Amino acid sequence: MASKIDLHSLVTNWQNTSVQAKEHWSGTFEEYLDLVKQNPKITRNAYQRMYDMIIEEGTEQYIDFKKEVTRFKFFDDVHNNGKDAVFGLDVQLNKLVNVLKAAALGYGTEKRVILLHGPVGSAKSTICRMLKKGLERYSHSKSGALYTFEWIDEKQELGGLLGKETKVFPSPMNEEPLLLIPEELRPQIFDAINKGQEGSYRVQLDGELSPPSRFIFKALMERYDGDLMKVLSHVRVKRFFISEADRVGIGTFQPKDEKNQDSTELTGDINYRKIAEYGSDSDPRAFNFDGEFNVANRGLIEFVEVLKLDVAFLYDLLGASQEHRVKPKKFAQTHIDEVIIGHTNEPEYRRLQDNEFMEALRDRTVKIDVPYITRWRDEINIYKRDFNSNKVRGISIAPHTVEMAAMWAILTRLEKPKKANLTRLQKLKLYNGKTLPNYTEDNVRELRKETQREGLEGISARYIQDKLSNALVTAQQSNKGSVNPFMVLKELESGLKNHSLISNDELKAEYKELLGVVMQEYEEIIKGEVQRAISADESAMQRLTGNYIDNVKAYTQRERVRNQFTGNDEEPDERLMRSIEEKIEIPESRKDDFRREIMNYIGALALEGRKFNYKMNERLHKAIELKLFEDQKDSIKLTTLVSNVADKDTQEKIDIVKTRLIKDFGYDEISATDVLHYVASIFARGDVKNK
Repeated sequence: MASKIDLHSLVTNWQNTSVQAKEHWSGTFEEYLDLVKQNPKITRNAYQRMYDMIIEEGTEQYIDFKKEVTRFKFFDDVHNNGKDAVFGLDVQLNKLVNVLKAAALGYGTEKRVILLHGPVGSAKSTICRMLKKGLERYSHSKSGALYTFEWIDEKQELGGLLGKETKVFPSPMNEEPLLLIPEELRPQIFDAINKGQEGSYRVQLDGELSPPSRFIFKALMERYDGDLMKVLSHVRVKRFFISEADRVGIGTFQPKDEKNQDSTELTGDINYRKIAEYGSDSDPRAFNFDGEFNVANRGLIEFVEVLKLDVAFLYDLLGASQEHRVKPKKFAQTHIDEVIIGHTNEPEYRRLQDNEFMEALRDRTVKIDVPYITRWRDEINIYKRDFNSNKVRGISIAPHTVEMAAMWAILTRLEKPKKANLTRLQKLKLYNGKTLPNYTEDNVRELRKETQREGLEGISARYIQDKLSNALVTAQQSNKGSVNPFMVLKELESGLKNHSLISNDELKAEYKELLGVVMQEYEEIIKGEVQRAISADESAMQRLTGNYIDNVKAYTQRERVRNQFTGNDEEPDERLMRSIEEKIEIPESRKDDFRREIMNYIGALALEGRKFNYKMNERLHKAIELKLFEDQKDSIKLTTLVSNVADKDTQEKIDIVKTRLIKDFGYDEISATDVLHYVASIFARGDVKNK
């Protein structure tokens, strides 16, 4: 019989060990002033808090084509195991953080709407989501603690000022407690707080109380004949935590049908049930300050598809950004302290540019482009986060599957190179850090600069993820144990026919052509891997290298070579040397230079007391591999795989090759067999290219 759960013990243990249980704090206003004196940063505004949150996670500097770039570790999302990590947008994130820094310093951008602009699926929402989750997490940390207050009437001595039989009236907008200090008194108190403080931060505060708090404050001042200390005795300061789910410190607004929304969604509305209690609809206690601007106070408000907003909402948005104030119905303008961030797609932004009535909004926005990724390895990381052995169970993903899907996505986003001798694929490889003859880092920077809309068009990561998912499901339904690039590329192509965002037939044809480019590249990759697996006999490679070096040494020193079988001295084996050199396209006219280069390198190593190994010279290594492959492929008879007829000796050799593919290249039994069959079919067609 199963034992009963001791809930009491579990809860008690959690309460004793939980950080959250220890985070809660409440105290008097004077006690809060002591906290502020100890740590003035608890009074930071929303922009300062968000900037510090990002910086405290740490940064790294790196050089990207001669340009120094800062990587903010905050966007690695390590607290969530990288679930929302942002890849390949370090330059754009630098711009965002610089805007936040300028706003935190009060340089003017705190009066702007931050507008993330880019194509669908370019991580705009992800960036916003990370900022929101980051604020939630930061508010629970010691350095990110923030406080608000509530009015209290424990003895019910205020005659229902807080409401009928109401002992506690929370600040409706989680206001900063220092706003309770009258404006004329603030300089003196702030000077006392700032006096002797270390560091650069100093307490400074703008704004005033919300209408309900102002109403209660004024009523208490009248009751106590202006005795501020007695008024503050009805104040309890407490720590609070930002939470999107609880609508505390984070607001989200998404445009809906014009008939079903009005500006009260942003600024709050009258609570008709309380009008009878307070006697008037203009009494601030009878108003729900629960609009998105209100609940986002002290944190962040996100506008989804901000440029789809009705004009009536834009006035609220403009006032909120420029003046840091919103206008609730029947009340004076109310101070807010929050980061305003919106995101929009390309069509809406073009409409903004063409609409002269939206000029005021254009003037109050800071646009940050969030394009698609154009670096191959970053795109790969996006898919590997979701499609890996830890998440995908019961079916394997063959090597290069994700890489090829990512390659196609990047190719669709790259503009055609203006240089006639440069292909899109080569451009992709240059952007990815590969070196090509006649192309320096300066050339790559020029390639980037000459583009106009690179990364703003093409296939989104969402489409690739959907098709990878389809391929996995199809493989599971058909009992195939592995998903390979062919299956995924087929899914990508079939999906183009009904792609909702691509109506241009020419563009579809172009993307289909790029799938062919990716297929060709994949064939070259797997042919190379099979070739290396076949020629990976270490002893055979060393023997062939030794034979080649002996002949090259004799050739360059005009000597003869002793035949190990007959013992006779013979001329250097020109046929052997050329059969190796031709594999890496060394022409007849350059053979002497190449051979002298090899011997000079061996001599230099000898002077250092080091022995030459063929792996030290990349070109020779490749040539030896290809030569050995050429010699062995006929003996292995890989083409017999096509007909499924192989003798025992051949099968043993094929099994050795398969084992090498599994061990050295990450294949499993199914994918290794598939690759061998496919490469064998190429051999059968007789179109192997030794490159």
